[in-house]
Amino acid sequence: MSFFAHSNDGPPSGWQPLDKHLKNVADLAEDFAEPFGGQEWARLAGLWHDLGKYSPDFQRKLKGENIRVVHSEAGGHWATLKDWCGIDCILSWLIMGHHAGLADYSSATTGAKALEPKMRDPQKSESILKNVPNSMLDQPLPAMPSMFSNSTCFPDQAFFIRMLYSCLVDADFLDTEAFMDEKRGNARRATYPDLATLLEAFDRHMLQFSETKGLVNECRADVLEQCRKAAQSKGVFSLTVPTGGGKTLASMAFALRHAVKHKKQRIIYVIPYTSIIEQTAHVFRSIPGFEDAVLEHHSNLVLDDEKESASIRKRLAMENWDAPIVVTTNVQFFESLYANKSSRCRKLHNMANSVAIFDEAQCLPPPFLRPCIFAIRELARHYGVTPVLCTATQPVLDKKETFDFAFKEGFESVAEIISNPSALSLKLARVKIERCNDLEPVAHAELAEKLLVENQSLLCIVNRKADARELAEMLPADQTIHLSTNMCAAHRLDVLAEIRRRLLDSERLLVISTSLVEAGVDLDFPVVYRALAGLDSIAQAAGRCNREGKLDVGRTVVFMPEHQPDYVKSAASISTDFLKPEKLDRIFLPDTFRTYFNEYFFMKGTDALDAFGIRNLLPPKAEEICFQTAAEKFRLIDDGWQVGLIVPFGDAPKFVDQLVAGFGGEKSLFRKLQRFTVNVSRRTLDTLLDGDYARSIEGFDGVYYLHTPQLYNEQFGFIQPDSIDCFTGESLIA
Repeated sequence: MSFFAHSNDGPPSGWQPLDKHLKNVADLAEDFAEPFGGQEWARLAGLWHDLGKYSPDFQRKLKGENIRVVHSEAGGHWATLKDWCGIDCILSWLIMGHHAGLADYSSATTGAKALEPKMRDPQKSESILKNVPNSMLDQPLPAMPSMFSNSTCFPDQAFFIRMLYSCLVDADFLDTEAFMDEKRGNARRATYPDLATLLEAFDRHMLQFSETKGLVNECRADVLEQCRKAAQSKGVFSLTVPTGGGKTLASMAFALRHAVKHKKQRIIYVIPYTSIIEQTAHVFRSIPGFEDAVLEHHSNLVLDDEKESASIRKRLAMENWDAPIVVTTNVQFFESLYANKSSRCRKLHNMANSVAIFDEAQCLPPPFLRPCIFAIRELARHYGVTPVLCTATQPVLDKKETFDFAFKEGFESVAEIISNPSALSLKLARVKIERCNDLEPVAHAELAEKLLVENQSLLCIVNRKADARELAEMLPADQTIHLSTNMCAAHRLDVLAEIRRRLLDSERLLVISTSLVEAGVDLDFPVVYRALAGLDSIAQAAGRCNREGKLDVGRTVVFMPEHQPDYVKSAASISTDFLKPEKLDRIFLPDTFRTYFNEYFFMKGTDALDAFGIRNLLPPKAEEICFQTAAEKFRLIDDGWQVGLIVPFGDAPKFVDQLVAGFGGEKSLFRKLQRFTVNVSRRTLDTLLDGDYARSIEGFDGVYYLHTPQLYNEQFGFIQPDSIDCFTGESLIA
């Protein structure tokens, strides 16, 4: 009997032989695991992952019979029958989960879906295994990877399993893709320039800035040169540069040189906010020679399906991150590292042997800080990754087990790229910090008067969306721009472009925004007002003030809002001490931020830095590992209380019409509509549906469209009907 892995519309003579598929996947998985020494394990998993297809029932299914066949268990059962204590468990996890996902080991949490019940009865696959060639079954015990011989920093077993899983599922996807759909096959995958070529192009591009004068540009040139020199070394790095100090391009200079010197395979740029990821990707793509080398992966990305070839290449690269430069978000990066599904995990092996730059490292969310830093440390220790923690406000991420707070997942040592960060901070000081009303609460009416008295362009950043709208309504409409996440992503990008245009035209402009303009948004105002918040937020707000150093000194005014949301109170209370008049001249020095974060983490407590117990769900003992439960709990954005609502802005109505009419491609249209979505609470959505302000899109349950244009306007975005008591907090994670 002939056994096949996949069928197509033609006769069986054109189907993919099963032994060929198994060997192809084994070869690919072996190559993928080579950077971290797991190649023998990955090869064996690839060779055995589809042994269940040697079932006569599966072969009848390929011929069209309506039979339900579970083909993902036989390979795991064979590993169990080999009686490879411990190793059989790992191989069974990989093989039995290559479609369904990595399961919890014990049935105590997930019942029959767990791994242990599936491994319990290997005899049920014996009849299938009799059809497998002996040469396929008789494989030697895989050697222990060299990483496990280092007793000083023993690798994490759950992490190793997930990386092997990535190699297996990506290899399986790629070989299946190559057979099933030539358009999505390897022939259509992008051929990218190598990193050495990109380094040459980058250096040519940077020559244009070498003659630029001025203190700020001199500091940027110095930062760039120090990054180039530091690239020769290995380790975990920090890049502590004040806002506006040119760290985006300087960090890329480090990454390219380091990657070429140490033969890294790609650069991954990890950014906290979707609001700045497009700006960063644009900076890199504007470098001649980089246009097709940069992959952007985030929820707001729109692919142009009219350019079919380019669109397919980008979509395929997003699946497994095989581009030389990947620009992504904290959400994509860390949720993938803790995911259990094949679609999210297949990119993980491409993180190995890379340079990973974590921009605005202070934005790693405290409830997940311990598992996030553990993942970075594991990548650095055992998978050839060079991390760079890049920020103006460097948090405390080194290992600590002292009286203030325990942080055993922290780094043993971090090499600072800048020789004297404090001196650089003082040299780049372009902003004077002021206290408004001695930090006594300020009502909106009084604050509006103060903003008008300034008589120049300014940016005012508040903590709540409700505050942003109320304050903006008190100011002259022709001079005021409002910005918050009540506006969809496409709307916000248009508004940011309008702000930059009006600033260049020297028009007086009053911008009232939530925190979304902080941490990397390239704006430059002579005056910035900031509602009291964490010290890092205040510093990031000050980074939008006199950014280019065109003034002798800019002014950042900190005020106490009349209504302070709960999620800001603890950080704001710590900041108050650092805002005492006698401390203002040293407020933005690196040592100040270290002290601030020490106090902040101590106030939070060690348990709060892993609020969902992720580390406890992935312990050293295999029988206690809970992959599925950890994946379900690891969500950087808690979106359970809210729902995405498509709003009638820009091309959204046209895309909704196309979706209902059934043309244009559902996936393509949904990707495009992501940019025209705002998040509302479920209670708000229910009220909108009850009042027929919004409707479910016909044929797509759970997809909602705000069909009432009066509830979305150019100034404020989504406007809630008076009867709706909306959630007014601004998410700290975008």
